[in-house]
Amino acid sequence: MKTRKAYKFRIFPTKSQETKLEVTLRLCRELYNAALQERRDAYRMVGKSLNYYDQANQLPEIKEERTDLKEVYSQVLQDVLKRVDKAFGGFFSRAKLGKKAGFPRFQGRDRYDSFTYPQGGWSITASGPIGQNNSLTVSKIGTIRINLHREVLGKVKTCTIRRDGLNWFVCISVEYEFEQPAHEGPVIGIDVGLENFANLSNGEQVANPRLFRKSEKHLAKVQRKLARLRHLPRRDPGKIIAKRSVTRAFRKVRNQRLDFSHKLSHKLVSTYSLIAVEDLNIKGLASGMLAKSVNDAGWSLFLNLLSYKAENAGSKLIKVDPRYTSQTCPDCGNIRKKELSERWHSCDCGSSMHRDIAAALVILSRGLSTVRNQPVEATPL
Repeated sequence: MKTRKAYKFRIFPTKSQETKLEVTLRLCRELYNAALQERRDAYRMVGKSLNYYDQANQLPEIKEERTDLKEVYSQVLQDVLKRVDKAFGGFFSRAKLGKKAGFPRFQGRDRYDSFTYPQGGWSITASGPIGQNNSLTVSKIGTIRINLHREVLGKVKTCTIRRDGLNWFVCISVEYEFEQPAHEGPVIGIDVGLENFANLSNGEQVANPRLFRKSEKHLAKVQRKLARLRHLPRRDPGKIIAKRSVTRAFRKVRNQRLDFSHKLSHKLVSTYSLIAVEDLNIKGLASGMLAKSVNDAGWSLFLNLLSYKAENAGSKLIKVDPRYTSQTCPDCGNIRKKELSERWHSCDCGSSMHRDIAAALVILSRGLSTVRNQPVEATPL
């Protein structure tokens, strides 16, 4: 079985290399915005829709006029135009499906934070043990120290350099083949919630870390400080420092949430051979009265990590119909409407347990039923 995987490593450019990285980002952003503007003008003025090849064929002429673009690796510039093409492709696909299309928009200074080497132009030199004396050589930039904390396995497809606040990272995407291992562990149903992050059908409950809520006072403080400086010029040193403080605070919450989801999903797929979860419309839930709490919980991130980890570990992840899971009795199947404030499940059949544990048992039952009803593929003789 073939699959894709991304490795993320911290890199430590020198001051001169960081300047080159910033210049590369700026030029890529300018090319992106120019390509976007050209597509809009071509359609508005002459009714013509440009594609990637129309714009890529113009790159040699553009480089003659903008000699500074010669400081950027040619395939990086081509990838920028592919990003524009992908943005328009997504727009038209959503429009055809009747969804909210979201027309591609211009990228500001703080919104364009990465560029990609799609094929070559870079290499990693592992001259020492893992984590020591290793370097990343990037065309037009130089040789940069890298924290290579693990070995890169598989066929390398792309190399992306990303800026995150004051830090720089390289993301290496690889394709590799693996044999899905056989998993003989027990089965489990999971009901995600806000009171507890995860409620397992075996009675275990995982506390909701509420990482954003815990950091809310600090986030409000640094944001107020930045708001007081809004009248200052964009490049004012004090304003830059305040803005970096806001970025750092939000990045910490994001990293904490990612760490929590990684650890919990790894524990689950390592233990259980079948995991049943609800097929939730998380985007819809995150737009209502509980939007802040739902976004803080990070259900979507957790379920995405659980999905790919289960595939690699040989576990089966089943998504079931979420309707009436919290209203259904796991023992007799009777459906009784409960108010949100009612946290204990009691049924006339004698079943009595925590409401969310009961929902997890219903989810597990539906998951097992789905597996039993799946058609068996015929084995050729």
